[in-house]
Amino acid sequence: MFFSKFKTLFLTVSATILAISLMVFPQESLEASKNGLNMWWKVVFPSLLPFLIVSELLIGLGVVKFVGVLLEPLMRPLFRVPGVGGFVWAMGLASGFPAGAKFSARLRQEGHLSQIEAERLASFTNSSNPLFIFGAVAVGFFKNANLGIILALAHYLGNVCVGIVMRFYGKESPEESKGKGQKMTIRGALSMLHQTRIKDNKPIGKLLGDAVHSSIQTLLMVGGFIILFSVINKILYHLHIIAILGKIVEVLLASLSFPVMLSIPFISGLFEITLGSQLASDVQNATLLQQAIITSFILGFSGLSVQAQVASILAQTDIRFKPFFVARILQGIFASVFTLLFWNPVYMRLSQKELPSTAPAIDFVKGGSWFHDVYQKMLEIGPLLTIFSLSLYVFILLIRLKKPR
Repeated sequence: MFFSKFKTLFLTVSATILAISLMVFPQESLEASKNGLNMWWKVVFPSLLPFLIVSELLIGLGVVKFVGVLLEPLMRPLFRVPGVGGFVWAMGLASGFPAGAKFSARLRQEGHLSQIEAERLASFTNSSNPLFIFGAVAVGFFKNANLGIILALAHYLGNVCVGIVMRFYGKESPEESKGKGQKMTIRGALSMLHQTRIKDNKPIGKLLGDAVHSSIQTLLMVGGFIILFSVINKILYHLHIIAILGKIVEVLLASLSFPVMLSIPFISGLFEITLGSQLASDVQNATLLQQAIITSFILGFSGLSVQAQVASILAQTDIRFKPFFVARILQGIFASVFTLLFWNPVYMRLSQKELPSTAPAIDFVKGGSWFHDVYQKMLEIGPLLTIFSLSLYVFILLIRLKKPR
C-alpha cells in the first residue's frame, strides 16, 4: 500500500514539474522537440516501416509458423523459446527497436508463445539495427568505420548472451513440455503454413491494409516517445538533474580509471541512446577504447526512451516488463565487456591493416562508409516517405470509417 501511494505521489510530482518546466523553458523544449521529430521522421519511420509491414504480412500469411518449425531445433535448446522466436530475432536484428517487442507481443496474442516464453524472447530480440550502429554512431559520430565492427560485434554477441542467460528464467510451461516432443518435416511445415493461411481467411488486400495500419500506429507511438524523451532529457539538463546524477556516476567512473567527463554522456545515454552516443564521441580527454565501452553500454541498455516504447507495447499483453529491463542492464554489461575483450584482437588489428593513404584498405571500412551513405540518403528521402506513408494511413483509416458496421 505504501509503495502504491509513493508511486502515485512520485508520478504526480514528476508530471507537475514537467509541465512547469515546459513553461519555464519553452524555447529549449521546442528545440528538443524538433530534434526528436527530425530523428523520427527522417530515420526511424522510413527505416522501420518496411520491416514492420513485411513482418505483419508474413505473420498473417502463416510464413512465421513455417519458419518456426524449421528453427525449432535451434531456438528451443539454445534459448528455450519456440522456433517462431527465430523470426522475431532476425527481424529485431535487421530493423532495430522496438520490432522485437512488437512481434513478441503479437505472437503471444496469437497463442504461439506462453507468457514466460514471450518474456524470454522479448528480452533478447530487441537491438539497434546495423544502419544505426555503422551509419550514425561509428561513421557519423566517431568518424571511424572500424569502430562500427567492434560496436556491432559486442552488441549482437551481448544479445546472444542475454538470450542464453534468460533461458534459465521461469519454470517450464506445459506448452514447452509439449513442444519438446514435437518433430515435423518440411512437408508438415508447408502443410501448417497452408492451414494457417486458410484459417485466417483474409484477402490479400485486407492483410496489406491491416499491416500498414498496425505498423504506422506503432510508429506513431514510437515517434511520440522519441519526442517526449528528447524534451525530458533537455529539461533535466537545464534543471541540473543530469549534472547531479553525473556526480554520482563520476565516483564509479573514477574507480574504473575513466575520465569523469564521460559521466554526462553516460547519464544522457540512459535516457536516449542517440544523444548519449553523440556526447560520448565528443569527449576529448578520453581514449577511444573508453568512449567505445561507454557507447556499447548505452547501445545495450537502449535508453529509457526505447524502454518506454517497449513497455507500451508489452502492456497490451500479459508480458511483464521487469525481465526486459533486467535484460537491458545485462546486455549493457555484456557489450561493454566484449568491447574490452575484442579491442586488441579485432579493432587494433583492423586499424593496423589500414594504408596510410586516405583510401580504406579493407572491405570493412568500405562497408562502414556504405552504411553511412545509406544513412545520409535516408536523411534526404526519409521525410518524403514518412509523409507519403502517413497520407496512405489516413486514406485507409477514412475508408474503414466509411464502411458500414
